[in-house]
Amino acid sequence: MTNPHLRNEYPRPQFVRDAWMSLNGQWEFEFDDQGIGEREAWYERHDFSRKINVPFCYQSQLSGIGDPAVHDQVWYRRTFAVSEAYKAGRLLLHFGAVDYEAKVWVNGQLVALHEGGNTPFTADITDVLAEGENTLVVKATDYSRDVSLPRGKQYWEDQSAGIFYTRTTGIWQSVWLEPVPKTRIDRIRLIPDIDKNDIGLEVFLSGHNASVKASMKAVITFNGEFVAEDCFSLSHESGRRVIHLDDFNDHGLGRWWTPERPNLYDLELTLLVDGTAVDTVQSYFGMRKISVEAGKLHLNNRSYYMKLVLDQGYFPDGLLTAPSDDDLRRDVELVKEMGLNGVRKHQKIEDPRYLYWADKLGLLVWGEMANAYRFTEPYVARMTREWMQAVERDFNHPCIVAWVPLNESWGVTNIMIDKQQQHHALSLYHLTKSLDPTRPVISNDGWELVATDLVTIHDYEWRKEVLAERYAGVETALTAQPGNRMILVPGFPYEGQPILVTEFGGISYKVNEWEGWGYSGAANEEDFALRLQNVIVPMLQSPVVQGFCYTQFTDVEQEINGLLTYDRKPKLPLETIRSIVAGS
Repeated sequence: MTNPHLRNEYPRPQFVRDAWMSLNGQWEFEFDDQGIGEREAWYERHDFSRKINVPFCYQSQLSGIGDPAVHDQVWYRRTFAVSEAYKAGRLLLHFGAVDYEAKVWVNGQLVALHEGGNTPFTADITDVLAEGENTLVVKATDYSRDVSLPRGKQYWEDQSAGIFYTRTTGIWQSVWLEPVPKTRIDRIRLIPDIDKNDIGLEVFLSGHNASVKASMKAVITFNGEFVAEDCFSLSHESGRRVIHLDDFNDHGLGRWWTPERPNLYDLELTLLVDGTAVDTVQSYFGMRKISVEAGKLHLNNRSYYMKLVLDQGYFPDGLLTAPSDDDLRRDVELVKEMGLNGVRKHQKIEDPRYLYWADKLGLLVWGEMANAYRFTEPYVARMTREWMQAVERDFNHPCIVAWVPLNESWGVTNIMIDKQQQHHALSLYHLTKSLDPTRPVISNDGWELVATDLVTIHDYEWRKEVLAERYAGVETALTAQPGNRMILVPGFPYEGQPILVTEFGGISYKVNEWEGWGYSGAANEEDFALRLQNVIVPMLQSPVVQGFCYTQFTDVEQEINGLLTYDRKPKLPLETIRSIVAGS
């Protein structure tokens, strides 16, 4: 087995309590290919024959198993002890993500059911705890062949092929325990307003009793320097407050958040019940505004050119799970070192630790849902529910600057002619806007867009002169149909939205023994640099393109069209890539 202490960093960096216990590491494990585990009550008693390193899925090498075959029902078991300190209030059991369905038992008692492979869930296990050792059992059920499930790039065939990769089944993000008081802060929403220099704070409580007097104390600091303090009463299970930040915030010298100056404020929230502090949470926020003004994409009220790279978030040994927190940080650093200012996280709801490093180091992130491939009514319910959970989870991250619920008509393949599928895409657009009015939403990235805040185009043309002509004006950009698809669905005319090319390039360059493919090929390093320049320069010189997203950050399995190899080795010197991205 690999080191059981991997991935033991704090899993939820924007909502931190001091007391917690990681349950990552070695668990007992079993395949249940016959589907007999529940009937035989494995959650009570079973001789597990394998070990697995959580939070790595069994398909990955870092799990200690490395079996790519389909096993759609898998079981996990481990024990844990609860100290006296953990018994003072309630004990919560958290899962970062389990693909696709999870059932959780503690001491033989069912404590949680969850559907959706990309979003977190929590169980209050206080009432089923025993003295001394406690037993935790998880059954994860995947549906590897069901293409109506939100699955992202996980392939439904046995072997990876084309643009699809190895599946993930079961636990793939951190598992941890957290002792909390009975009345506690459940979650928060942070809404920056740079125009007024205010931070909007919405607090949600759990276990609140109307018969007691609850209040919230908020203390805001910047680099340890006091900025603001407020205390307000809470008569219900939620409350709102606007706090003014009386500090200087403009002319490039202030404290707004940008990729170039990733300024973050620290926030400490203390919940008081009848005047006594019962719960404290540490958080942070960035004063940042993303908007569209008169057809121009703005960051903090100034036009801003987005230079993104498509990032699948896969790792050779961990698949969807990074080997360590350092690997997540290094991915952010590498993007910045190449002169890029953001990523489009492609078909993956990324680990919150990645978003933390993007917040802290300064990197724009487009948040994108893991899509399905077949439209059904059950799919609509699953997709909608999980997307709402994803938006709620990531709302407070300043790095997130756009939402992408759908990509390239995946799951809505007949959207051009099918009104039901059009309504689905429209519903996701408006639903996302209703959950978050502060960020632009792209209804169907790449082509066949309905209502949308940005017009985003996927174009793998590799000839410089063709790209230059195509993006010389709005009309040619919108009518070229590079993917043999219309950019806008009939009935949804262009209304002056900013135009971005959000997939392009995809140049394959083989630098080792790894075999694979790309959208066009380079023969050597010099040829790769020239081809890279030929696709990026027309974007920078276009009078209508306001940003791009190059495909892609790294090679992934059989795709060798990354700027880096799968193990994060640059195919060109980083300074060469940086120079090309700068247009010099």
